[in-house]
Amino acid sequence: MIQLLFTLIFAEMALIVIFVFKTPFRKLAIMGLDRVKRGRGPIVVKTVAGTIFIVMVSSGYSVVAIHRRWIDDGEVNTTDQILLAKHLLEASLMGFSLFLAFMIDRLHHYIRELRVRRKSMEAVKQQNRAFEDEKTPISEEVIALKLEKTTSHERIKQLESKLEEKIKDANSAEANATALKKQSEGFLLEQWRIQEFLSHGLKFKSQYNKFIYYIKVKFI
Repeated sequence: MIQLLFTLIFAEMALIVIFVFKTPFRKLAIMGLDRVKRGRGPIVVKTVAGTIFIVMVSSGYSVVAIHRRWIDDGEVNTTDQILLAKHLLEASLMGFSLFLAFMIDRLHHYIRELRVRRKSMEAVKQQNRAFEDEKTPISEEVIALKLEKTTSHERIKQLESKLEEKIKDANSAEANATALKKQSEGFLLEQWRIQEFLSHGLKFKSQYNKFIYYIKVKFI
């Protein structure tokens, strides 16, 4: 049992070293763990780990029982010492092997995450390169649009200035029209006064003629 645990621990340590250093064996180890984690592999690994944990707990319980027997009896037996050392060594090796297995699982997970992140970063870099390659014609289009925008602004300013001139001309024409209207109203008023004066003159002339006729008839 102890030899098997030592073999397992050394194998786990070798696997951790393979994961830490970038060697051709790391890819093989990752592929092997990927296959182990597929299908029924996780169930088998969890079953083995659970069995080792139960055996470790039983070894720890045996160590506690031997200590209690020493306390109760007050004597230290050589067989109990050997059993205590054996159970303590087995529990330590099993706990250390479980810890190394957990470390291997975490390293495998982080290496896979790192690969995924690298692939995503490479995809982003390729997109950035493609964007930079397409950036030159886009910039030319932007420059053309800016020039067109400036020309359109200049045209708008010219049209606005022409519109202001037209508005000024319309305002001056309207002012002239109002002045002519007032002048025509003054002329019409003057004409009406002249007509009134002429009508009064005609009336006076008719009365004068009547008066002359009356005098001629009366005295002649």
